[in-house]
Amino acid sequence: MTVASPAAVAAATELLLGRRWVALTGAGISTDSGIPDYRGPTSVRATPMQFNEFVGSADAQRRYWARSYLGWRRIGRAQPNAGHRALADLERAGLAGVITQNVDGLHSAAGSRGVINLHGDIASVVCLECGDRSARSVLQHRLATMNPQIDEPQVLEHAELRPDGDAVAHDWQEFRLVGCVQCGGRLKPDVVFFGESVPKARVEAAYALVERAEVLVVLGSSLTVMSGLRFVRHQVKRLQPVVIINRGATRGDELATLKIDHGCSEALTEIRATLSE
Repeated sequence: MTVASPAAVAAATELLLGRRWVALTGAGISTDSGIPDYRGPTSVRATPMQFNEFVGSADAQRRYWARSYLGWRRIGRAQPNAGHRALADLERAGLAGVITQNVDGLHSAAGSRGVINLHGDIASVVCLECGDRSARSVLQHRLATMNPQIDEPQVLEHAELRPDGDAVAHDWQEFRLVGCVQCGGRLKPDVVFFGESVPKARVEAAYALVERAEVLVVLGSSLTVMSGLRFVRHQVKRLQPVVIINRGATRGDELATLKIDHGCSEALTEIRATLSE
């Protein structure tokens, strides 16, 4: 059933109180940190770069990194919001862990300990040739040195930025790439691109976490992509309850035991207050 606040907290608390539960989060939990979601009314209407496109073309890599170079200035400065902080606190009230589709690292920054970054971490960079991993902040400095001609807008508008740090960039053809400091190879953000598979071990760890949960709570995800929806379907097959908290419809609404049409920060803050009593 769908429940709107003010009945939302009481309904969610009834399902969560005294039970072990797991959170599955999407882009909607980070909007209050200034990071737009993928499918909101002001999100960028753009086709995301496919993995095969990125690895198969130097021009595609140049376009991606030119856009990401601009977007990182905003993504890299984002701070956890009330929803992230509430989830960290709720580890003392039955929350066994967080499976996140986000790559912004804000759950860990807020203090959550049991986080599975399903799609990776945008703050890390991996070499496609030798596998070396390095900090994105270091790469950002190297790219700035190589591309002094690029002027970043004073403020990126919401519709010019995506949750993975992809921003609108003009004249990307002149952008100069840098290679791996170890071998000179091609660099890729340590995130799962569209068309790329989530590492098997990561998926297995997420399923194991869900298996140990009595309730699955979806937060800020439209569940449009299968990487998140599969956990909802798995929970339903186990005949265990699913709570969805999201503004607007999701692909999993018909599977939910309880659907709350509400913002994540507001809902989690209220739930924390109730469960902590």
